[in-house]
Amino acid sequence: MKYLPEHLSELNLLLQFDLSSSATGIKVHSDASEDMQQAVQRLYEKGLCTLPDGGYLTDAGIEVAEHADKMLRILSTQK
Repeated sequence: MKYLPEHLSELNLLLQFDLSSSATGIKVHSDASEDMQQAVQRLYEKGLCTLPDGGYLTDAGIEVAEHADKMLRILSTQK
């Protein structure tokens, strides 16, 4: 199994949420790319955010976003 482009879009969108404040959400506007609009819809359908155009992360969404952030930090580390 490997990451598909759809997964990467979802992960990148999760990284747009401010993890330091659960009171901060996002909104994917209708003029955003089709890729981002579809990604946020999938996150909503998976129960990771509260609205089909973003909103706030759910508890599960926060957990997944924290893991996505940690993965990116580890993979971005230079040796």
